[in-house]
Order: sequence, then structure tokens, then C-alpha cells
Amino acid sequence: MKAKVIRDNCIGCGACQAIAPNIFEIDDEGLSKTINPEVKKEDEEDFKDALESCPTGAIVEENE
Repeated sequence: MKAKVIRDNCIGCGACQAIAPNIFEIDDEGLSKTINPEVKKEDEEDFKDALESCPTGAIVEENE
């Protein structure tokens, strides 16, 4: 499973970083970015929670 942020949709609310800090961080532009796009098994639940919590739908699961 891969995490992706659609930056055009991101408002930088920080929910993803708070929920899944092993996967997301807020960059210098104030927007979310993936720091570990390849989601580890132990982080899958946090990733799903972050995806569901994103107010703009900027977080997606990227299919390979």
C-alpha cells in the first residue's frame, strides 16, 4: 500500500501528521507530504485513519 498526498487539495490542517506521523509531515510550504510513501504493515491503521480524517480528500491510496 502506498500513501500519496494530492497537494492541490491540501490545506495544511495537520490532521494527517497528528494521526500518522510515521507517514506524513507538514513541509516548509505548510502542506502535507509523505515521508514514507510505502506504508508499513504496522502503520496501515494510522494511514487509513488519516485518509478518512482528511477534510479535503487530499490523502489517497496509490495503486501500483
